[in-house]
Amino acid sequence: MKNILFILISLLTFTVTAQNNALFDKATEAYNVGEYQKAVDNYMEILDNGKHSAELYYNLGNAYYKLNEIAPSIYYYEKALLLKPNDSEIKNNLGYAKNMTLDAIDEMPTTGLSKIYDSIIGTLSFDQWAYLSIIFMVIFVFLYIAFYYFHYSSRKRLAFIFSVISLLIMITSVVFAFLQYNKFKADQPAIVFAKEASVKAEPNKKGLETFALHEGTKVQVVEELNDWKKIRISDGTTGWIPSEDIKTLKDF
Repeated sequence: MKNILFILISLLTFTVTAQNNALFDKATEAYNVGEYQKAVDNYMEILDNGKHSAELYYNLGNAYYKLNEIAPSIYYYEKALLLKPNDSEIKNNLGYAKNMTLDAIDEMPTTGLSKIYDSIIGTLSFDQWAYLSIIFMVIFVFLYIAFYYFHYSSRKRLAFIFSVISLLIMITSVVFAFLQYNKFKADQPAIVFAKEASVKAEPNKKGLETFALHEGTKVQVVEELNDWKKIRISDGTTGWIPSEDIKTLKDF
């Protein structure tokens, strides 16, 4: 019975994978001949099948960019960047898409130490730091075993030195993975999808409008109440916006 179930699951997985590959090829072909909406439809069908990848989001961003749809273009570029934070092509195309937005918001100034910290921790995603720690843990174990089996003192010395280095890198990677994970969980970005969204001082329609945002602008969600979300923009200003006017990025 278990063997039959395993075979059925394997066949289903193979069928879904083959279907997604066929849809991806059709979408790419449609994109190459300028049928961008058809490409979007096929890519979205892959998402509906439960498949997520940086490449898929990147291609969706490209297709929406060609359709001059700013918000979804930026949205899918940003989702691709979450999976591949150091990809230069995604960053470049995201920059082009952001040039189409209307809102010009200043960034909050950061200290030199904060920039250095962010650049080091942000070199890899939290799961990549975790994988790196596992790799160096394995290296440490092999070197530790080699230390006991080597007969020459020079080899023992080298094995000991490199095992200590591997251990330090492993511990550092674990710490960085923990810090990056906490940062990832605290960060709740969203993209404005409304053509023009009124940001209120209070979470109700009668509240005073503090400022307005336009499609494609990236915000941070800091609180949620009923059908409203409290957001913060890059200059530190906060306000309440209807939940339907924005779309959060971390929904996969």
